[in-house]
Amino acid sequence: MHNKILNRYYFINKFDQSHIDKQDKKTIIIYRNHDQTLDKELIIKIRNYCKKRGNKFLLSNNIRLAIHLNLDGAYISSFNEDKKHLSFSLKKKFIILGSAHNIYEMRTKEIQKVKSYFLSSLFKKNKNFLGIYRFKLLSNLSKKPIVALGGVSGNNFKKLNLVNCLGFAGISFFE
Repeated sequence: MHNKILNRYYFINKFDQSHIDKQDKKTIIIYRNHDQTLDKELIIKIRNYCKKRGNKFLLSNNIRLAIHLNLDGAYISSFNEDKKHLSFSLKKKFIILGSAHNIYEMRTKEIQKVKSYFLSSLFKKNKNFLGIYRFKLLSNLSKKPIVALGGVSGNNFKKLNLVNCLGFAGISFFE
């Protein structure tokens, strides 16, 4: 069986250089902070640090600010159904990613013109748990690339070859 190189997406809630230093240059850093208001100085600090290291940096749920701060892209959470960004003019290399848990959210993300989906939860047993079989069924319903999200660890990392995914995302895997 071939070991394909998977894209890696690391979600951060705060800026910690030691965690970002552990990542290789192909790991994409996504800043999401649902608890507090966005701090522009902190986002600029993370952007500059990621740019210096060679990592791409995305902002969660605020496409207008991501464009204004010249970030590499934006991430749209599953609960965000906003379509205002469709009228914005974007750079060619601006990436818009979105997460989904079911077919309805996948169709919403298609309307939002995301480039790929984060489909969750593959391994983490929570209310959105899919498992390998349902994950494969949902991923076959879309032509867009799928990224596995939720519960990826060293123990189940090889199982990602069983599903047709572009990459994987997580928090604890990268820490």
